[in-house]
Amino acid sequence: MKNILLFGSGRSTSSLIKYLLERTETHQFKLHIVDQSITSIQEKIADNPNAFAIALDIHNDAERTKLIEKADVVISMMPAFLHPIIAADCLKFSKHLVTASYISNELKEMDGEVKAKGLIFMNECGLDPGIDHMSAMKVLDEIREKGGNPVHFESFCGGLVAPESDDNIWKYKFSWNPRNVVVAGQGGAAKFLQQGTYKYIPYQRIFKRTEFLEIEGFGRFEAYANRDSLGYREAYGLQNAHTIYRGTMRRVGYSRAWNMLVQLGVTDDTYTIEDSENMTYREFINSFLYYHPTDSVEVKFRLTLNVEQDDTVWDKFLALDLFNNDKKVGLKNATPAQVMEKILSEKWTLQPNDKDMIVMYHKFGYTMQGSTETFQIDSTMVCLGEDAVLTGMAKTVGLPVGIITLKILNGEITTPGIQMPLTKEVYEPVLKELETFGIIFQEKEVPYDGGI
Repeated sequence: MKNILLFGSGRSTSSLIKYLLERTETHQFKLHIVDQSITSIQEKIADNPNAFAIALDIHNDAERTKLIEKADVVISMMPAFLHPIIAADCLKFSKHLVTASYISNELKEMDGEVKAKGLIFMNECGLDPGIDHMSAMKVLDEIREKGGNPVHFESFCGGLVAPESDDNIWKYKFSWNPRNVVVAGQGGAAKFLQQGTYKYIPYQRIFKRTEFLEIEGFGRFEAYANRDSLGYREAYGLQNAHTIYRGTMRRVGYSRAWNMLVQLGVTDDTYTIEDSENMTYREFINSFLYYHPTDSVEVKFRLTLNVEQDDTVWDKFLALDLFNNDKKVGLKNATPAQVMEKILSEKWTLQPNDKDMIVMYHKFGYTMQGSTETFQIDSTMVCLGEDAVLTGMAKTVGLPVGIITLKILNGEITTPGIQMPLTKEVYEPVLKELETFGIIFQEKEVPYDGGI
């Protein structure tokens, strides 16, 4: 039997592991799952005779290389900065590699050697990046096949809470890494192309520049710009497009409130707070406000951010318990962002029976030869989770990784190199199988709206 080696068993791997476990017999392979702790792995694999839990420190070179040498395909669901370590071993022992993460510069430098050995290092094949690539390329290729010229592309994705579990005023709960939510937009200005003009939005204005989207049956959403919308212009073949924009979706009202927290400074991750461990939540918020001998923290907060007491946004801040003088931060040398992550995790964590929701929305504008008219195709997808373990996020991240892994294992994907799932060889069968799991894109022709 062949061997699949999976590094990592975090929250985004539940559906991936379930998918692979159900296919060990029919596809004749053994699954080895590696993590620092094997307790959660053992619960997932139960009594499957072809699945094995292995406790390992990823930095244990001898044990790590021994496992990779015995594998046929390696999956890395570890943090992205660890992928190059695993990739180097895969290259050394001539093993295929699959990740859900963005292609790093370290991996790009391996491309020549990977191709020379006939290996497939498939990256960016989870949700975003991943399903967004595949669903976009499908429509772009179809437009080109009928003689069209794509000139406008917008793509939006959001991990949210399902309507039936939407019981907080922010209309948001964590379905992935909370830290990434808190520091979203940091690290450089958002850049995109709008009607032939390059546009830039600095971090402090990201959440003030939103656009509205409507998804049939699920209502209205807002979207703010991702940091770099131009990174896939060449990969998608959009060199001649006048508009390229990628954004993150939230429910309407989220961005206005979040922007106030950004302006206050509590999402900053560049410095640590003195004696943060012993601070109360109220003291933490007060540390960002002006001094006044009699004004309460609440009054100073509202005056600083121009929030009226009857403004509904005020209710959002009250709901986070920001002004509690009994709860302690309890984190040593914490950055403001780390403190906010702790505070938000108490309110935004999915409860056992909660369901999350993944929403994706693409807009394609294109022209046809001999016509001055611009046509538009909208493509939308909504995926609901089953509970707090088998989440929509886990499904949309894990299932495409699992499908691609098996197709590489079985010789159905053969093109070598460091790559993303942008070719028909990859996206066509993957999207088709994803439909059997309810991950379906609804495409329709609509009047061109000019976009952002």
